[in-house]
Amino acid sequence: MPMKSCAQIRQRVAIGIRPCKRNPKGEGSTVLNERGGEMHILDSQKIRSPSEPPGDRPAEQVMRFFAFSDEALSLEGEIEARISACILDFLCATNVSSDIELPALAERFVDSTISAEPGDIGSYLESLRDNVVAHSIRMASPRYLAHMNSALPSFVRPLSKLMTAMNQNMVKMESSKAVSLYERQAMAMMHRLVYDGPEDFYRQHIQRSGSTLGSIVSDGTLANITALWCARNASFAPKDGFRGIEQEGLPAALECYGYRGAVILGSTCMHYSFEKAADILGIGAHHVIHVPTDDHDRLDVHALRRVIAECRSKNLRIMAIVGIAGTTTTGVVDPLAEMAEIAHAANTYFHVDAAWGGPLLFSERHRHLLAGIELADSVTIDGHKQLYLPIGLGMVLLRDPQLAQIIEKQTHYILRERSVDLGKRTLEGSRACMALFLHTALHCIGRKGYAWLMDEGIRKAQYMASSIRAWSEFELLAEPETNILLYRYLPEPWRGHVAREHFTEVDNDAINQVNERLQKVQRQAGHSLVSRTLVHIPRYGRDVPLVALRAVVANPRTTEADIDAVLDEQVKIASGLTR
Repeated sequence: MPMKSCAQIRQRVAIGIRPCKRNPKGEGSTVLNERGGEMHILDSQKIRSPSEPPGDRPAEQVMRFFAFSDEALSLEGEIEARISACILDFLCATNVSSDIELPALAERFVDSTISAEPGDIGSYLESLRDNVVAHSIRMASPRYLAHMNSALPSFVRPLSKLMTAMNQNMVKMESSKAVSLYERQAMAMMHRLVYDGPEDFYRQHIQRSGSTLGSIVSDGTLANITALWCARNASFAPKDGFRGIEQEGLPAALECYGYRGAVILGSTCMHYSFEKAADILGIGAHHVIHVPTDDHDRLDVHALRRVIAECRSKNLRIMAIVGIAGTTTTGVVDPLAEMAEIAHAANTYFHVDAAWGGPLLFSERHRHLLAGIELADSVTIDGHKQLYLPIGLGMVLLRDPQLAQIIEKQTHYILRERSVDLGKRTLEGSRACMALFLHTALHCIGRKGYAWLMDEGIRKAQYMASSIRAWSEFELLAEPETNILLYRYLPEPWRGHVAREHFTEVDNDAINQVNERLQKVQRQAGHSLVSRTLVHIPRYGRDVPLVALRAVVANPRTTEADIDAVLDEQVKIASGLTR
């Protein structure tokens, strides 16, 4: 089926609404819904709170926002039509952002007073459109290659309305009856993707109150914290009169077990969320030990064995070893199978942060990169990355369905001992039913759909890498293993140095300055965007910092022409900077 253009899509002002016709009274537009009925849409200045009651009746004004009267529903329809038009304008724009300077934009948000009276929704929507939406980042743009966000599938927007209207609270069954069971089913699907257990295993645990196959959390950070929370409690479990670390704290746990401290081991490419976890869990960020990587940014297993021996000699409890399936900087995957074997031999919890790379498991062509992930005690996957779901949907999956019992909390009015409340074993309390998006995507996109998305992202990253090699103005700093790549712009005087791999410290400082300015100018112009990071490339010396341009090629709407346009704009910008 051919993809419709934005011009064609704009003809449908809102979901289920046909093109507008002008109202003969001249007061707005009339639209036809899918059943052929008419709905009047007022001009923006005409959208007001129902009946515009006088300001001395705030109770009546407020209650009209909660009513289900024809008048209130008519207003809701008018608001939705305006917002739908705004959404389509936002999504169909090619530019990544506006070119307004940040200080000028900040001046629009300096008033901290709260409206004394219930306000006018029409003028508020205009302000929202002009001051917020118009200057927001269009992460769905095919020329947004900056970070681990992308376009969303079309079913997400109407589903978000359903989720909001239902307003289920996942902390307890009394406020999330069916959707708690629905979320457990979605977690079982993801658990099967990672661990691929037998059918009997899932039938036994999918809806068993004492089992937790996984939990939905807000993001990858909370997923990692939850995993290490489990690791900490498992490392210092109750024994010999000691009631466990969750009851008695870290000092008592160390004394009982005879250790001087507790540590987390992972590569120098570990996400900063592990330092947050160490801080929150009481072991201290200083006890996150970064193990050196090899020349391809993968954890060096020989160095890992040395660090383990050093920790033992210092009488430090290794609370967890962390493997990365898709590093933030380059997207590469640690040697997970070897790390799992080492962790098992060391009697240590093994966690895999697959926030980025986890969905590669869908791809028959690339899933081998994650070999060994099924041996992890826990796995983090972030839905807003390569599952193409809204921000606010992360998950932690647990190999042992009983593991989460070591972090269980109970109270009298909810989360009772025999209850099936999901909040018993989650860090967060009240939360929305984000499983709605995940469950729908696993059904509507499916294994083969996600496999195609993974394969396409990597294919287009390889295309971009080939294009960079073909331009004398650029240097590819690392071969992409997945769909993140690093490169830099080379001003004309240094282009001949690439073949010799010889740059002095002064050379690199000058090149760094140009690339930093280039990325900032491109960001400000708003036509396209890549991100910027600081890396150390072995061929230039591990102590030499290089400013790298970083492209994340994940948007299915991104074409080869878009990639060419991003590179072409960078060459034009840089030529102006180096004159």
